[in-house]
Amino acid sequence: MSAAFRKAAKAQQRPHRERSQPAARAKLGLLEKKKDYRLRAHDYHKKQNALRALQKKALDKNPDEFYFKMIRAEVKDGVHVTKQPKDEVTPEQLKLMRTQDIKYVEMKRVAEAKKIERLKAELHLLDAAGSGPRRHLFFVDTEREVREFDIAAHLDTVPELVDRVYNRPTIATLQKETVKGPTDPAHLKKLAQQRKNQYDLLRQRIEREKAMFVISQKIQTRKDLLDKTHKVKVKKETRTGPAIYKFKFQRKR
Repeated sequence: MSAAFRKAAKAQQRPHRERSQPAARAKLGLLEKKKDYRLRAHDYHKKQNALRALQKKALDKNPDEFYFKMIRAEVKDGVHVTKQPKDEVTPEQLKLMRTQDIKYVEMKRVAEAKKIERLKAELHLLDAAGSGPRRHLFFVDTEREVREFDIAAHLDTVPELVDRVYNRPTIATLQKETVKGPTDPAHLKKLAQQRKNQYDLLRQRIEREKAMFVISQKIQTRKDLLDKTHKVKVKKETRTGPAIYKFKFQRKR
């Protein structure tokens, strides 16, 4: 067959079109396409191969084989459920565990308290965290004195040192001695930022120490609840404190 003949035959071929839907079977849905049939057949053979593999695995299985999930799982209402093992802990063991927890939390709290004291000693308690903004009130007699009031002259210092809340020397002191410490505004700003960061760290450590104290109290309360003595809850547990119970008095021998 020559190339010219094949080219002419190809030109005469009609384009492929899908079969039209007959009106008599319109209620049954669209006709299945060739592509859909291939996908359905592929899915069918894939499932058949998986079933044959499972059957072969079941035949090759050792009948004496044992693993713990055989006794830890069961089927309920067609659903595979794993049994949860029960905690076999005696009340005495639970009390000991609570005691160990309290000792650990208390140890961490004491370590945090020591760090707080060390940090306070380094900062000399300047502008302590949590204190409000400092204010210095001056009292005058007339409104004219209010308008003409000069803070630097009243404090007997230079205007550059008015913003200091500590280490503010007077003019007489400045005439005798030089100002100790940094005086550059950029350096002072850097030191102020470092001091602020240290006080932020101090505040975080104080809050952490308080949280550990609350945790230790809650653990102690749960440990006390293991006692079989009759008790009545007086106050519910909150984020800042444990629950409060009133225990029935029992005379000890």
